[in-house]
Amino acid sequence: SFILVIIILIIIIGGEDVRENSWPWQVSLQYQSGSSFYHTCGGTLISNQWVLTAAHCISSSRTYRVYLGKHNLNYNEAGSRAISPSKIIIHENWDANRIRNDIALIKLSTPVTFTDTIMAACLPNAGDIEPHGTPCYVTGWGRLWTGGPLADALQQALLPVVGHSTCTRSDWWGSLVTSNMVCAGGDGQLASCNGDSGGPLNCQSYDGSWEVHGVVSFGSGMGCNYPKKPSVFTRDLIVFCKLFHQWGTTKTVITLSTGIPMPDVITSKLLYSFFVLGN
Repeated sequence: SFILVIIILIIIIGGEDVRENSWPWQVSLQYQSGSSFYHTCGGTLISNQWVLTAAHCISSSRTYRVYLGKHNLNYNEAGSRAISPSKIIIHENWDANRIRNDIALIKLSTPVTFTDTIMAACLPNAGDIEPHGTPCYVTGWGRLWTGGPLADALQQALLPVVGHSTCTRSDWWGSLVTSNMVCAGGDGQLASCNGDSGGPLNCQSYDGSWEVHGVVSFGSGMGCNYPKKPSVFTRDLIVFCKLFHQWGTTKTVITLSTGIPMPDVITSKLLYSFFVLGN
């Protein structure tokens, strides 16, 4: 037997530079250090004021901004825009130990206007699960190899979906993977890695449009592209919203004990009223 260490800050291994602005819903979540901001996670724009990311990307000790319409993080690019959050909503049942319910929403302080460089993602219907072998793309600015540098230009990697029955086998991820997760990759060559967390798993639908089927959550601590340890994604927002609607909209606010300026962090019971009703 061996001890399996899990990495929950994911990057793209073996990827390629994307065509500029080909994934216009991809965002860079950045944290402030001194007078500068630095990329920490990816995210997906899902409306003109809401961004989907991973819960483990959020820390109460940090100040964030969301950079939209970016391709190369080292340059000022026409059509890109940095916006501070007004609210951050984490899943009420986020479990950092077992990496369950690894999902969060960020409300932008100002709405964006959709352009060629900034556009909201399409989301699949509730319960839609891509079958084993479906070709999907993971995108992000994560590390180019295990322990390597972050990418300057947005990367993409083709990761076939791994069916639940395969991904939960004992020599794959076993019981760590639940029905609320999607696995993709696992060939030992292409994978997500540190810095890709929170970003989208993009799958093409039957009509040719692209849908975001998951949020990058975790990978193997033995190497981002370790065989039979595919990248694991939290399933899509539609399921997320359905659960919140069932729970109700009771206010439960997390109080932050920090002197660093930080937007309100609110638990998931508020999501339905904030997101659907537009509060």
